[in-house]
Amino acid sequence: MLAEKEVTSAALAKALGKTPVAISRWCSNESQPSLESLFAVADFLGVNVKELIMDSK
Repeated sequence: MLAEKEVTSAALAKALGKTPVAISRWCSNESQPSLESLFAVADFLGVNVKELIMDSK
C-alpha cells in the first residue's frame, strides 16, 4: 500500500511518531500495529482500514 500511495516508510513513521523499524516490521508482518495505529495508518494513506487488512487477491 505504501508503494501504491507513493509514501515512504520513513514518512509514515514520522507522521505516526513511530520508528522506521516498527513500520518495517509491520510491512514485513513480523509484528502488527495496535488498532489505534492501524486506523492512523489508514487515515494517513487516505484509505479504509479494511484495505489494509483484507487480502487483495
